[in-house]
Order: sequence, then structure tokens, then C-alpha cells
Amino acid sequence: MSVTHGKMGLSLTQEILSHLGLANKTAAWGTLGTLRTFLSFSVDKDVQRLLKAIAGQGVDCIAILDVLTNRSREQRQLISRAFHERTQQDLLKSLQAALSGNLERIVVALLQPAAHLDARELRKALKGSGSAEDVALEILATRTPPQLRECLAVYKHNFQVDAAEDIKSETRGILRDLLLALAKGGREAYTGIIDYNLAAQDVQALKQAEGPSTERMWVLVFTQRNPEHLVRVLNQYQRDTGRELEKTVRARFHGAACVALLSLALVIRNTPLYFADKLHQALQETEPNYQVLMRILISRSETDLLSIRAEFRKKYGKSLYSSLQDAVKGDCRSALLALCRAEDL
Repeated sequence: MSVTHGKMGLSLTQEILSHLGLANKTAAWGTLGTLRTFLSFSVDKDVQRLLKAIAGQGVDCIAILDVLTNRSREQRQLISRAFHERTQQDLLKSLQAALSGNLERIVVALLQPAAHLDARELRKALKGSGSAEDVALEILATRTPPQLRECLAVYKHNFQVDAAEDIKSETRGILRDLLLALAKGGREAYTGIIDYNLAAQDVQALKQAEGPSTERMWVLVFTQRNPEHLVRVLNQYQRDTGRELEKTVRARFHGAACVALLSLALVIRNTPLYFADKLHQALQETEPNYQVLMRILISRSETDLLSIRAEFRKKYGKSLYSSLQDAVKGDCRSALLALCRAEDL
């Protein structure tokens, strides 16, 4: 690996300094979930409790949520299988028959395997109206390669079509190119080797790719390079030009393409902040966007929801827990609060 003389000292120093605060880096936030494996787990006790909750005079929603929001996704799948073995009934269908509204929807999401939930949400985004650049990009850009592969396999199995075909038919332009590239899962893995030459080349390419018919370079850099490399590209671009790359994106692109590229840039810079912004936006609507709240709180509850909470509190001056308490109404409120877990003072 060759390094341009004169820039090595600055780049290497910045690289070392950037790792001193590793505890605050999103790359290190893989286990900061609010929901952990329940240590006193007894599948038989949980099955009996759920049976009692739906077989009595009235449905015991508190008991149902206490079980489902205090077990890991793997434990919830064990409960579902055990329930079927003991009763010859499907737990998901039994709970759907007993519940309704947002509470039913959140219970369904909790009991679905992660890949099935992602596939369902991705299909809904692509076949819905105006949400492809939001939900589809969220799923395709923030899941690990194994998670993404499983999601796309489930998508094809459940809907009898490749997600790529739906992307081609439902989107267009650079948004379509971005989503297709992300769906291929071709992003480079981080090897630990810092290629300063490639970072400089990418910065130069993006500086030159500001005229007509240069979208391919933006797609290539944003969807193929590993996140650690892209952070260096974003920082180097700002040092070279005196402006953030996001400002160039806003001037260069419009509509869904602009939104998608800005979202990708934020995912690269700070994934928990990306989700904190989405949660805040969902809570600011006249009626909270329960679908967004459910999807994010469930999908991130075992990975980095603590980090998302921290970013939410830092940016908006109010905890996510308190914000949910104030905005969310109805029977799914306690479920969302349970997933959020606690107040951030």
C-alpha cells in the first residue's frame, strides 16, 4: 500500500485519534441492545402463561407482553414451537384471534423471525406509495450481509419474486440503481487495512462527478465501499472542498435520489443517529407512525437500541422513553415502552 507523501502523517494521526473514542463509535455498538436473553427462561412456564392469558374470561394483555417483550427473538421462536407441540395450535394465529389493532400488529412482529419481518416490510415499501426510498433503504443499508441474504431469500420464497425485480419495476433513476446495488450485498468487507490512495481516488472521483451522467460513481462509492473507508472519504472530501459531502448531494440531486443518498451518508456516519432521527420524525406526526416505531424498536432491540436512545437524548434534549410516553396512546404503548426499556436522564 502506497501513501502520498505529506498526507500520511495527518491521515494516520487522525486515524489513531478516531479510535481513541472507540466506545462511542457505532462500529463498536453491536451488542448494546435493550433486550437480552432471559436468563431464567423456561419454555414450559412461558407456554402455560400464554395459554392462560388467552384462554381465560378476558385476554390478559399484560401477561402476553410481559413474556414477549422480555425474551430474545430466539427464545420467542422456541416458545412458538413449544406452544404448537403442546397444543397443536399456532401461537401466532391464536394471539391474532385474541388481539386487535396495533397490539396485534406488534405481537405479530415480535413473533416473526427477523428475516420474515424485514421481507414483509420491504415488500410493503416497494409495493406501497412513496416509501421505497425510506423503508427499503433502511432495510437494505442497515442489515448485516447474512441478515440481508436471509431477508432476500425469504422475500423470494414468500412472494415468488426476487426483490430486485420489484425494485426494478417500482423505482427508477439513481434511486433504483442505489437499491439494486445494496440488494446485491456487494459492499466490501473491512479488512483492517487502510487504503489512503483509494480514499483519495474516491474523493477526487466524487468531486468530478458533479455533472450530468455521473451518477454511476456516486452509486459505486456509496454502495460498494466498506463503512470505515467511507467515513474517511466523507471526512477527506470536507477537508479538500471546505464543505460537507451532504451539501453537494443536496445541490446535485433532487427528490428520492437526494433523500436516499443523504440517508446513506447518515447511516455511514452514525447509524444510531439515523434511527434516532427516524424515531423522532415518527413521533412528531399528528398521529404517531406506529409502523415505524414498531419496526425500529423491534429490529434494533437486540443490537443497538441503547445507542439509539443515547443519540436521541443528545440531539433532541428529551429521552426516547419520555417521548414515547407522551406521544403513544392505545394498547401497544406498554409494549413499545417495554422494548425501549428505561428512561435516559
